[in-house]
Amino acid sequence: MSKVRVLVGTRKGAFILTSDGKRESWEVSGPFFTGWEVYHLKGSPADPNRIYASQTSGWFGQVIQRSSDGGKTWETPGGGITMSGPMPKGESNKFVYDTSAESGKPLTTHQFYDGTQHPWEFKRVWHLEPSLDDPDAVYAGVEDAALFLSTDGAHSWKELSGLRGHGTGPKWQPGAGGMCLHTILLDQKNRGRIYIAISAAGAFRSDDTGKTWRPINRGLKSQYIPDPTAEVGHCVHHIAMHPSRPDVLFMQKHWDVMRSDDGGDSWQEVSGNLPTDFGFVIDVHAHEPETIYVVPIKSDSEHFPLEGKLRVYRSRSGGNEWEALTKGLPQRDCYVNVLRDAMAVDALDKCGVYFGTTGGQVYASADAGDSWSPIVRDLPPVVSVEVQTLP
Repeated sequence: MSKVRVLVGTRKGAFILTSDGKRESWEVSGPFFTGWEVYHLKGSPADPNRIYASQTSGWFGQVIQRSSDGGKTWETPGGGITMSGPMPKGESNKFVYDTSAESGKPLTTHQFYDGTQHPWEFKRVWHLEPSLDDPDAVYAGVEDAALFLSTDGAHSWKELSGLRGHGTGPKWQPGAGGMCLHTILLDQKNRGRIYIAISAAGAFRSDDTGKTWRPINRGLKSQYIPDPTAEVGHCVHHIAMHPSRPDVLFMQKHWDVMRSDDGGDSWQEVSGNLPTDFGFVIDVHAHEPETIYVVPIKSDSEHFPLEGKLRVYRSRSGGNEWEALTKGLPQRDCYVNVLRDAMAVDALDKCGVYFGTTGGQVYASADAGDSWSPIVRDLPPVVSVEVQTLP
């Protein structure tokens, strides 16, 4: 029988939750990296035993951790993350960017809308995306926004500087959570295609494995920027796609749920009958490419469910028509948030859906969202949830 491994990143460590295919009882392992922020854990599609973790501390900086035995033991390849090798001692929270583009123009400063200049600064790795084919290859999206790649199991890192070097970088702005590259999607059919999203800049696509990039934000509207339909500057919270249809993208924006049927070349709103179109997460059913999930949050200033009722909304039509999923979820006095990387699905025949909250709960549904139950309660605030479906 297949097994499920749920990887949970929290503000104070990481946890691994495992179950058999019935998903009725769970074993909880952890905490790992106790006391550290673990913004993201992600397993390799090429090796079920390989897991990468982003471990961050205000005192000790950024460390990438790696496990080769399914999370039982961990190692720190290279001691930290740089372009060319291990961090010098005491420099583990310094992130070494590429300092020049092919044009020779420096890439080390960022200009805000008020015209002031700010240095590009490394704070944390928000998202890790292992290669589809190679367990030693992994992408890292960081704050301030840039994209890095390691091809030696996180020992050394190189910036894919074409992203910042393509011209719009000086126009990117930090969202409330910082200027973070938080989403990386790899196209299983076109291996040269990569999608990324930045808050607050928007979505971008590369068709040549990250050498060159272009914004893909046509159709997005954001009233909080000087030009609501600008090429960049939009606060995209998350993007999801089904691997069988990588040209169809779903987006949870700062406001609005959006859909693209042409690889991001254009977007249309599909918020439909949602009670609010503000939220952070969005995901797609493992076997039904038109079934998507969101968790509406009251507003950009009140980050909790409407009326204190925690509800996941599901659309079976790719948007516009939505139904509330409430069975097993608290329907009174619930004021948690669900952050952008805190929802995932498994690949079992009856698709499982999982999400974590800032209140420390991880909820699971073994029936595609019809009913929910908590796997675990009282963890530190959950910032990421990922799932591995194992043989």
